[in-house]
Amino acid sequence: MTGEPRPLWQRLLPWVVGLALVLALPSLVSPFRLNLLGRYLSLAIVALGIDLIWGYTGLLSLGQGIFFALGGYGAAMYLQLNCHTCSRAPGGLPEFFGLYGVQQLPWFWEPFHSPWLTLLAIGLVPAIVAGLLGFLVFRNRIKGVYFSILTQAALLVFFNFFNGQQKLINGTNGLKTDLTQLLGLMVGSNTMQRYLFWLTVVLALVSWLLCRRLVGGHFGHALLAIRDDEARLRYLGYNPTPFKTMVFALAGGLAGVSGALYTVQSGIVSPQFMAAPFSIEMVIWVAVGGRGTLWGAMAGALVINMAKSLVSEAWPQTWLFIQGGLFLLVVTTLQGGVVGWWQEGGPRQLLARLGWRPRLSTYPALELEPREEKQE
Repeated sequence: MTGEPRPLWQRLLPWVVGLALVLALPSLVSPFRLNLLGRYLSLAIVALGIDLIWGYTGLLSLGQGIFFALGGYGAAMYLQLNCHTCSRAPGGLPEFFGLYGVQQLPWFWEPFHSPWLTLLAIGLVPAIVAGLLGFLVFRNRIKGVYFSILTQAALLVFFNFFNGQQKLINGTNGLKTDLTQLLGLMVGSNTMQRYLFWLTVVLALVSWLLCRRLVGGHFGHALLAIRDDEARLRYLGYNPTPFKTMVFALAGGLAGVSGALYTVQSGIVSPQFMAAPFSIEMVIWVAVGGRGTLWGAMAGALVINMAKSLVSEAWPQTWLFIQGGLFLLVVTTLQGGVVGWWQEGGPRQLLARLGWRPRLSTYPALELEPREEKQE
């Protein structure tokens, strides 16, 4: 192959087509489908974080639902406090406080009166919690299956804690957002959901660019070194703990942003976001799409959730079997996921096994030089 760079128009074409598709989607699909697509695109952001810590660093976290839910609660608390048309308990508190006789706003609700502090908290609070948890774990050199079990245990602790806080955050009932207001519009209205879809597209693209920038530099090389041979990295004089703590905190921040976007598009946040099956599903998205490939993680989250929606509408009881089959297929056959399989020439190998052989003229860039005859 020549190795020459592609023309500028070829590099810009996918971006132009993608932008045109995003702008046209609200006119091409129903508001219901657009809302679903926005939710699934927000889930692609948390998948990016999982890909960073699992695909690039080799740390399988089963507790990303913690940080996802924290971001969602931050967005919901702001909307609950700043809804001027919602029913109120005595003292102007959100309505559910009146059901439990609470007459004074809890202290940790106070910062969420401010939109700027809320925007900061949505990403920063999950990142801080993830960073603290990660530092305590990584400084003791806990890794492998023990790290996965520990994150799952932390998830159960948070789930049970949030589930029982009826007086503080409405416990199992969660906090609804669809009937609240944002910028003068009801959050659940079609107009606001269209704006939220575009916001999700922008933040998903920014998140991907950030992750791509990180994994393409020295920080990304350090993550790969930790994944492939952490002991050798230590031997070379590097301490893996700060790198693992930073990437775990970053993944937590991405999960928080994802949770906030998902909450305002789904209309509610509840402790079910911290349920163990949901965090395991996140891992399946990345595994099927292709861990270690940022596009694969995002595509896995989008395609699997869209398939889940369509299949569940037609055959409600069959999706869990399909999801389990996909995971078994990846574990046993496609260990690099669909994108990894594609990048490794999987389609060409499959066609070769089926008996198809490409003609030499199919590859005009490959030219065979005539062999020189040996002179006697």
